[in-house]
Amino acid sequence: MAYHFDFLSTFDYTDVLVKGVLTTIELIAVGGVIGIAVGIFGAWARTQGPRWLKPIVSAYVELIRNTPFLVQLFFIFFGLPSLGIQISEMQAAILTMVINLGAYSTEIIRAGVNAISRGQMEAALSLSMSRIQAFRHIILRPALQKIWPALSSQIVIVMLGSAVCSQIAVEELSFAANFIQGRNFRAFEAYLVATAVYLLMAILLRQFLRLIGDKFIFARRAS
Repeated sequence: MAYHFDFLSTFDYTDVLVKGVLTTIELIAVGGVIGIAVGIFGAWARTQGPRWLKPIVSAYVELIRNTPFLVQLFFIFFGLPSLGIQISEMQAAILTMVINLGAYSTEIIRAGVNAISRGQMEAALSLSMSRIQAFRHIILRPALQKIWPALSSQIVIVMLGSAVCSQIAVEELSFAANFIQGRNFRAFEAYLVATAVYLLMAILLRQFLRLIGDKFIFARRAS
């Protein structure tokens, strides 16, 4: 029997799709910014931080990088309330994305930091800068320049991974697709539209991150 496509029944739920897209954007916007901040701190801790902090950050990185994102999400959403810590679905999703991206970006940024000549740090210290000041003003920018494409790709991966947040009823894009196919029973059309939207969002996010890099990372400082 020939299959008759009916995309109109999917676009009858445009408001649900829009809400899903906006929720996905909110997840990656908040999770991405804080996750990168965590990654910068982690890279500093592993390369310049005090000796006692390095094994703690290393254990965090290894734990997160070697466990599934979905398990991390379930642990935070279902596990923390068992300890008396109440958390909403959205908060659990954002926290999981921050923790996940923070671990991966720690290693990516650390690779960039290790690629910078030690002479730059020594020169900064000779100018009476603290190690934190030297890291912030001398090391971080050229390190980010070296790893920005890899870091951008990781942010996109985390955005796509946010699809599993529908498992705890976060109303992002994949939740919207599930909702629509449950109403019109047009799974092929609903998931094809969701796939196309994810593809478009990934392309736009890469372009946005490229612009951010050109403006703030690769742009030359005014003399």
